[in-house]
Amino acid sequence: MRFAKEILGRVFALWALLTFLITFLIIFIPSMLCWLIPDPKGQDIFIKIARVWMNVWLTLVGCPLKVKGQQNFIPGKTYVITCNHNSLMDVPLSCPYIPGPNKTIAKSSFAKIPLFGFFYMKGSVLVDRKSEASRRQSFEKMKAVLEKGMHMSIYPEGTRNRTNEPLKKFHDGAFKLATETGHDIIPAIMFNTKKVLPMGKSFYFWPQKLEIHFLPAVAVNKNDSYLNVKEKVFEVMKAYYVNKLH
Repeated sequence: MRFAKEILGRVFALWALLTFLITFLIIFIPSMLCWLIPDPKGQDIFIKIARVWMNVWLTLVGCPLKVKGQQNFIPGKTYVITCNHNSLMDVPLSCPYIPGPNKTIAKSSFAKIPLFGFFYMKGSVLVDRKSEASRRQSFEKMKAVLEKGMHMSIYPEGTRNRTNEPLKKFHDGAFKLATETGHDIIPAIMFNTKKVLPMGKSFYFWPQKLEIHFLPAVAVNKNDSYLNVKEKVFEVMKAYYVNKLH
């Protein structure tokens, strides 16, 4: 039975890869036209195209998605969104389903992928984590995203959570950004992405029902200590995650 599941998981992986590439090629040109439209309007259209793409692809690969808490976004207000990070499946769930135009912080190395790199750059603020200068520049670019009226989506754990804990220790960036700009934080929790793409298994995909929950905003002002805000958001996300799992 276990051997059969391993074989089937690789068949699903091939199907997921093929459908991802085919559907991406269909939306590539419309999404690239968004480069010609000034932000935030251009980014808003780009996110809507990405959402349609993901709706189709997730259906094709047997991963229906439930989104909760979108009412926590007040129209006209801009947020820093902090998402947990368990799997590569987190990326297609976060930005496309955040209401309104938004960008995420992302590794610059992925921008080198042919064709997909242009799509990736449109949706991201790129950073080379090994470069101190790049990290400083990305922080200023994230401020500019917020100033244009777009949300900024960040994975405060940095890399994927490979531990048995609900969350890894948070980095400071998201919370410095929020306190320096005075933007409230909306925590977001994604469920079951690790089951779809389990760590430690190469070329393996297993269909699962997925969920992303946007929690009530954590109020932030410029007088707050970013360390206190970080601790508060961590506890809110951890408590919610643990409660839902049990």
